[in-house]
Amino acid sequence: MPQKLKTKSGVKKRFKLTATGKIKAGVAGKRHRLISHNAKYIRQNRGTKVMSDPDTKIIKSFMPYG
Repeated sequence: MPQKLKTKSGVKKRFKLTATGKIKAGVAGKRHRLISHNAKYIRQNRGTKVMSDPDTKIIKSFMPYG
């Protein structure tokens, strides 16, 4: 009997799949040392962003059932 494909555990913690098949992820660089960034940078990088198409293809390969 063939083995099931496993999802990469790091990917399932960091990325979410939308209903249309796009990948959402949080923006990097928001943990500490934010005093060096201006308010516009901090505000625009709040929440999640949709990944680009080449990145989406790579991430979907790590999520076989996602």
